[in-house]
Amino acid sequence: MRHLMSPLDFSVEELERLFDLAGDIEAHRGKYAHACAGKKLATCFYEPSTRTRLSFEAAMLNLGGSVIGFSDAASSSASKGESVSDTIRVISCFADICAMRHPKEGAPKVAAERSSIPVINAGDGGHQHPTQTLTDLLTIRSLKGRLDHFTIGLCGDLKFGRTVHSLINALSRYEGIRFIFISPRELMVPDYVTEMLNEKNIPYEEVIRLESIMHRLDMLYMTRVQKERFFNEEDYVRLKDFYILDRAKMELAGPDMLVLHPLPRVNEIAVEVDEDPRAAYFRQVQYGVYVRMALILTLLDIHVH
Repeated sequence: MRHLMSPLDFSVEELERLFDLAGDIEAHRGKYAHACAGKKLATCFYEPSTRTRLSFEAAMLNLGGSVIGFSDAASSSASKGESVSDTIRVISCFADICAMRHPKEGAPKVAAERSSIPVINAGDGGHQHPTQTLTDLLTIRSLKGRLDHFTIGLCGDLKFGRTVHSLINALSRYEGIRFIFISPRELMVPDYVTEMLNEKNIPYEEVIRLESIMHRLDMLYMTRVQKERFFNEEDYVRLKDFYILDRAKMELAGPDMLVLHPLPRVNEIAVEVDEDPRAAYFRQVQYGVYVRMALILTLLDIHVH
């Protein structure tokens, strides 16, 4: 039995198989419509989530399975003090697989150690968000045709963004990747990330202005710059517009550059960019459903012929 706690739990070869399966699901939806008939997914969400929870639910329903669970710790026995390891042992009696989101780092791992069903980490604190990373990788592979030899710019909050750290780690296993980090000094990539890149001899640059490097990017991964991360209001006001992607900045980019965003967006991508064929963030959401379908089938060891 396998769990998914981090995107690095799967080898590059296993990810290729997962993405091939997701591609087949996209091409032949009907073939998979009853693959999980009689199976139940438990969604144990100890903190609010719209997209991730609904994406897991949609994935299981698309496979003909059913969904049980809770979307808020207050509506579970956690509010009475039940531990995560007790909860998962009980859930294991009701469901075949579990997706867990928890504010505490490592909580899904504790659950996995006690569980008799596969557990998927659907986000733990600021630590990991592996299914978002799988979604990002599948989106790149599907739209670019490869996961190697490209330049990716990551823009916004690179210090606290868990999706960013996860994606850098995952992409660092592929050849020919060059990173450009675009952020205010206050929100630069943490040292442990740059140390890992230095150790692996993976090239990266750190810049402050987005305009200066748009023409060099194959991909731009946008994230929110959150007001609460700044020590003072004037720094935030001075910097926030640097990181708003609008039509004028898009004109500086090449015709094949893709824009990704883990969503939700606030104002860091102007709505006018949505019409640009290079804007891939809503397609990314759809790929998130396909990759979660493929993951559920893989962890339940279900093969569809």
